[in-house]
Amino acid sequence: MTSRASLTRRSLVGLAAAGLAATALTLPASAATPPRAPAARATVQLPAPTGPYGIGTVSARLVDRSRHDPWVPSQPYRELMVSVWYPAASGGDGHPRAGYMAPGAAARWDAMAPHGIPRGAVDFAALRTHARESAPADTRHGRHPVLVYAAGAGDPRTWGTALVEELASRGYVVVTVDHTYESPGVQFPDGSVKDAGPLLKAFEEAQKNGTVPRLLRRTVDARVADSRFVLDRLGSLPHGLSRVVDRRRVGMVGHSAGGIAAAETMYEDRRVSAGVDLDGTLEYNSEPEGTRLMPVARHGLDRPFLLMGSDRPTEPAWRSFLSHGSGWKRNLTLRGSLHQAYTDLSAVLPQAGVTGEVLEQNIGTVAPARAVAAQRAYVASFFDRWLKGRNDGLLDAPSGRYPEVEFRD
Repeated sequence: MTSRASLTRRSLVGLAAAGLAATALTLPASAATPPRAPAARATVQLPAPTGPYGIGTVSARLVDRSRHDPWVPSQPYRELMVSVWYPAASGGDGHPRAGYMAPGAAARWDAMAPHGIPRGAVDFAALRTHARESAPADTRHGRHPVLVYAAGAGDPRTWGTALVEELASRGYVVVTVDHTYESPGVQFPDGSVKDAGPLLKAFEEAQKNGTVPRLLRRTVDARVADSRFVLDRLGSLPHGLSRVVDRRRVGMVGHSAGGIAAAETMYEDRRVSAGVDLDGTLEYNSEPEGTRLMPVARHGLDRPFLLMGSDRPTEPAWRSFLSHGSGWKRNLTLRGSLHQAYTDLSAVLPQAGVTGEVLEQNIGTVAPARAVAAQRAYVASFFDRWLKGRNDGLLDAPSGRYPEVEFRD
């Protein structure tokens, strides 16, 4: 079996560009061994959300009995773990702050030394979010728009918490999804943890057989099916949250493979009114570029969609998407950024005791705090405009408040 460290850089770059290479598939490209942990674990805090609402959160297991699991076909159902983040009613401070990850999932994530974070440097299970566990939901302001958030392949559903908390604090209900057997570790209520072994095995077989693009298509299809199932369940969310969700105002946002899922789900399911892709390509392979475009890249969309990418030339799949469809669209670049700048790595890595060189290799030269601020501002502005009818003008032209953000054709 091919070891993680021996997977070729070329194949991994291709997969990463497709938004489907996971840290589960490889050690960091800069080293064959994980970075060394500091003597003591770092005290890490996520950036505080800036919206007017306090935040609550609950987690739940969802079971789709209409299909077999795409990665373990012998399992006659598909099970997912989701978390729901929502505007909380006042008086929720008596509820404890929710943890960032369940202990079993946190152990799997830490063991991978993910994205330049030294193994053992951060206690992901002890890390607290700003959300209050099972706090009562806000009911004074009617129903809230709902967003589905999807992380990149090989990343846990928590890996966009800084963005998700910001959106919840601004009046959105956000459902974050773990894609079982693709995420490095998904802990279920019974304590069991499902890892990415089935996807790793499929990847290794695809490499041997020359069928990696077919595997990427299979992965996208599984993610879209998962996303549509979550949309089906918006009417029966845990903690009575379906009573505060407006299912007529639905959006989707994701990073990397999650951004791909947002675009393809929106293409296939008209329940999604607006979407955001954070640095996920829209083709099934990247070498040569532009040879296996996804349907959404070939045909575009008739509803609003935001592309926000790392600092590199606009790829053929994005150019194709931008030239098709009648929906409003923007193509933004975060100057000096790399792929993981659109995740919690921007918040966590600077606190993990690493050097400037490691920061630059994993996030880029963009200031980490500015990466968080820009992502929050533009994603919130987009959904406010198209799901709440509030246009602050931020997406109309470059802004002096965010000089890191470049508008591209």
